[in-house]
Amino acid sequence: MAETSKPEEKTASANPEFRMMKMYIKDLSFENPNAPDIFLFSQKSEPKVEVNLQMNNKKVNDDHWEVSLGITAKIIAKGETEKVMFILEIEHAAVFLLKNIPEEHINMVLAVDCPTLLFPFTRQIVSQVSVDGGFIPFMMEPINFMGIYQNSKKQKEGTN
Repeated sequence: MAETSKPEEKTASANPEFRMMKMYIKDLSFENPNAPDIFLFSQKSEPKVEVNLQMNNKKVNDDHWEVSLGITAKIIAKGETEKVMFILEIEHAAVFLLKNIPEEHINMVLAVDCPTLLFPFTRQIVSQVSVDGGFIPFMMEPINFMGIYQNSKKQKEGTN
């Protein structure tokens, strides 16, 4: 007797699948160049915050992609003189399953959906590392990955 597959099985296998498989820290650095003096430094205003974000992705195999967030944060105390409180660098990544997703949606999923899922965990790590470094929690502002994607897309369309 020949085996036949049920129509439900064919449609179920073609359904799009998207999920985070594994999350990990690729690189982490915390520098406190002015310790212990920085803890005695009188700070008269909000510190100056410089944050740079870099997003990368690469295909691991047919259905899996690595997406990473690279964040560099430099916090500078403002008083009579400016002193670096700390510099934090992290590359936080995850492997995502992207199966049966139409090709025209892959770039948006990689640039918006994946970092949106990853960022809260990255933010928590950054906050905890700043506490472990002797400072109050450094809570990064939420990031609008859709806005970044749309701006990038407009810039690319404008240059073509």
